[in-house]
Amino acid sequence: MVKKVGPMIHVPDVQKTVDWYKDIGFTVTDSFDDEGELNWAMLSLGTSELMFNAGGRSSSSDRREVDLYVYVENIDDLYIQLKERAEVVGEIDNTFYGMREFIIRDPNRFWVTFGQEAPSRQTNQPAG
Repeated sequence: MVKKVGPMIHVPDVQKTVDWYKDIGFTVTDSFDDEGELNWAMLSLGTSELMFNAGGRSSSSDRREVDLYVYVENIDDLYIQLKERAEVVGEIDNTFYGMREFIIRDPNRFWVTFGQEAPSRQTNQPAG
């Protein structure tokens, strides 16, 4: 039985990437240095974990094959906190699939989308 899935993202500079993710709220839970250079790190946010490993390359494309989608509460407050600290791909908006979200790029130009159920979707939930 599968317990969980933990993505590992290969990046050119693990330390730079870790510092950026820490700045937006992630916590380093484990790491590995090789001769003074950070080669691998595990980070957490809420109950989610992801890993960064040396040896990748930054994105030169509009989008990459893998994006991170972070489910949050108080998305409007988070948008205000992050819009000056990161490259915002688009303004915060309500999507056709019922989420209110915004997208930023990390230092490797990978997309990180923050989403919360849109207010109309939250109030139209069937009674349980």
